[in-house]
Amino acid sequence: MRLIVFFDLPTITKADKRAYVQFRRFLLNDGFDMIQWSVYGRILNGKDAEIKHLARLADNLPPAGSVRCMTVTEKQYAGIRLLVGMPLFQEKRVSASQMLLF
Repeated sequence: MRLIVFFDLPTITKADKRAYVQFRRFLLNDGFDMIQWSVYGRILNGKDAEIKHLARLADNLPPAGSVRCMTVTEKQYAGIRLLVGMPLFQEKRVSASQMLLF
């Protein structure tokens, strides 16, 4: 499974920019990879991991803006079609079938 987070955060004031940077840093430290601007994804190992990371996400939400998340299966995620551009390095590096889960 994959957890995908979409967000649109204000960056007008210094406080807004700080909240944006903190939220983005949280996502990266929590194992999310940037798929494209303001879209981050993370591989999950089942429903328990989904609940855990959704709770962590809820605990680290910025005070303003819009944050949405969606969970998709690996088969659904593999069906993504890249219409313009090249795959990111992270997308080429590791697929779910190459991961070892303990």
